[in-house]
Amino acid sequence: QVQLVETGGGLVHPGGSLRVSCTFSGVLFSQYTMGWYRQAPGKQRELVATITRRNSTNYTDSVKGRFTISRDNAKTTVALQMDNLKPADTAVYYCNALLNLAWGLQYDYWGQGTQVTVTS
Repeated sequence: QVQLVETGGGLVHPGGSLRVSCTFSGVLFSQYTMGWYRQAPGKQRELVATITRRNSTNYTDSVKGRFTISRDNAKTTVALQMDNLKPADTAVYYCNALLNLAWGLQYDYWGQGTQVTVTS
């Protein structure tokens, strides 16, 4: 069983920076695609960034050039460095771990979320 625990959320002013981290407990971390999603009040959860087992990254357009996702396979962690934050970035940020295997078998896990608030 996989457990994901996010840390590092908080309150920051516009233009500021914040780093959220996710610790993965379980096996085969290096095989998972890790991702960060966010959900703002009254909105659907949306993809923020993903990083594959080969360190290929993908970002939603609104955070490109401002956010950086990274992983440390030795520490089984994934981090999201968020720079030049905007009020529109305010949301609960969720860590996700996804593993697709043969025959349609899929493992999909979520953390409990961490609040990020950007306000002046």
